[in-house]
Order: sequence, then structure tokens, then C-alpha cells
Amino acid sequence: MTPEEALARAEEAGIHRLRIPTPFAVGRVNCYLLEGEPLTLVDAGPNSGKALDELEQQLAGLGHAIDDLGLIVVTHQHIDHFGLVDIVASRAGAEVAAIDVVAPFLERYDSDAEREDEFAVELMIRYGIPEELVVPLRAVSRAFRGWGAPVNVTRGLADGETLDIGDRSLEVQLRPGHSPSDTLFWDADRRILICADHLIGHISSNPLLARPLDASNQAPQQRHGSASLRSASRDRPRSLMRYLESLRRTRELPAEVLLPGHGDPITDHVTLIDERFAMHLRRAEKLRRLIAERPRTAYELAQELWGNVAVTQAFLTLSEVVGHVDLLIAEGFVREVSDGDLVRFEATGAGGEVTIPG
Repeated sequence: MTPEEALARAEEAGIHRLRIPTPFAVGRVNCYLLEGEPLTLVDAGPNSGKALDELEQQLAGLGHAIDDLGLIVVTHQHIDHFGLVDIVASRAGAEVAAIDVVAPFLERYDSDAEREDEFAVELMIRYGIPEELVVPLRAVSRAFRGWGAPVNVTRGLADGETLDIGDRSLEVQLRPGHSPSDTLFWDADRRILICADHLIGHISSNPLLARPLDASNQAPQQRHGSASLRSASRDRPRSLMRYLESLRRTRELPAEVLLPGHGDPITDHVTLIDERFAMHLRRAEKLRRLIAERPRTAYELAQELWGNVAVTQAFLTLSEVVGHVDLLIAEGFVREVSDGDLVRFEATGAGGEVTIPG
């Protein structure tokens, strides 16, 4: 099945792709309009006038307006997906549904985004990013923050529950990894999976370092305090390991069409997931060899792999390295060694092959 045929099949099932512009390198974000009662929009794009204009135009092309919407569903906590949700929901008088674990973050986006930044700063310092890079990274994050906006979630969704839209029943599936709140919507009757950024055909979904969602009610910690730096690295979710487990679960679904958050539909998720597993194993093995040469910080490892990347990419590459080192630690090949507020990774000398856990 070609991507065009997959889109046609989705449209026959009453699912229409809307490609909304973003200011980010990833390009346009896919939102999905689901026909039925209530008329449902899955994600809405970033908080910008251009995105809102295009959303209205693309809805009009399908014979609808924002006022027709009865429900907006949020797939996860990234601003290119939820930034416009509250504006659209307020105009439409629509309900907003999101997985229950992310609702507090969405509702308190302004304050929780600040806490996310503090958490990220602590991790960057702990894992060796120089202070002169941390400052501009923080500035970039603050500049991006306006593309998001707080969301009034009126319906919390539980993992495994059913969301009924007209004659379709969508199973809600929490698949953390790319973010702690990645949520999939599985139409078993039609074998169509709305997977957002959990799986994307043309690029690998970065399992990003993130603050635990259950920390939403905790006060932000004092930046640069030694205890704070240590707790940031200790308490963070092991994003890549969670992501690999989530991919294993998705691999078992008898899906025929997957509708991602960016790019074209996916029609062979098993092969794609196997390719991603192999890619992660190759990267973990390369890091294992580098660490065997001498202990290194995560930042030093990132430089070995990618050199001096643009400041906007530094946190992404750090997330990549730390995620794969987590895998090596879990398999017993590497250990984390603290040197004051700094963490380095050293080899344990254990033999064997790196494997995907589970």
C-alpha cells in the first residue's frame, strides 16, 4: 500500500489529515479531523496566527469550520501539537481530552514549562554541557515557549479506555518515550492507528529527556544546587528504555495504516520498528566502544558522534546519548560515576552483546 493509498483509506474511514505549519525544523505537523459525533480534531498545531489561518482554511476545504468541532484530543505535551488547542476549543465551545497523566502539565503550561527549563538546565550541567552553551539553550527554549499555551482539559483519558466518536471506537493507548505522555488511538475495526510522534516514517522520534509528569505539583528546585543536580539525573524517566518498550507493544498491533504526527502514513510498522531497534543497537554499541576507550561525559560522547552541533540541537543530541547509555547501564556494560556535580560514564568490562530489553 502506498502512502497515497493509505491516506485514501483513512479518508474513506472519515479521517482527514490537516498539515499545519510550524516554526520548527521538523516542518508541518499532522492534525487529524475525525468525522462523526462529535466532530473531533486530533491535535491543533502551534500557537500562531499562521497556523490558525491554515487550520481554518483546511477545515473549510472539508466543509467544516472551527465552530463545528465538538472535541479536541491532545496526543502529547509538545507545543507543535497542543499550542492552538485552547484557542480552538474556546472558539468552538468544544471539550478537550488528553491522557490523565498530562492534564496538570497542560493546564499549568506557563509555570510547568519554566520548571521543565530548570530541570533541563540541571541535566545539561550534570551531563557536561558547558555553561556558555547552557545559557543560550535556555534563551532558545524561552523563545519557543510562546508557541504553546495553557489548555483547559475537560476530559482526562485513561490508558486502555475507549473513546467513541460516531460509529468508531478508539482505544486509548499510553506509549511513553518520545515524551512521557505519548498517546495513541487505535481503531481496531478499521486497523488504523493514530500514532502522532510515537512513530514517524522519515525520521526517528527522539526520546527526549524530560521532567517526570508526576512532579507537576512539586516546587521548582534551586538551580545549580548539588542535591538538585543529582536528583535531576536520578529522578528523570529513562526515556529511550520506555520508548523501546512502547515500540514493542505497538509492533504487536495488527495495524495496516498508521497516521503519524509528521510526514506520510506508515503501512509496514513492523519492518520500520525493527529498523529502529537495529539503529538504536548500533548507536548503543558505538557508545560502548567510545566509553571503553576512556570515561566520558554525555556531552563529550555527543561531540564524538556529531561534533559541535547547533545550539538548538544540543539538548536533542544529549537526550540521544543519555538514552543509549541508560541502555548500556541496564545491560551492565557501563556505570555512572559522579565527580562532584558532574557525571561521567565508564566501562565495567562486562562482555556480551547489547540487546533490546524485554
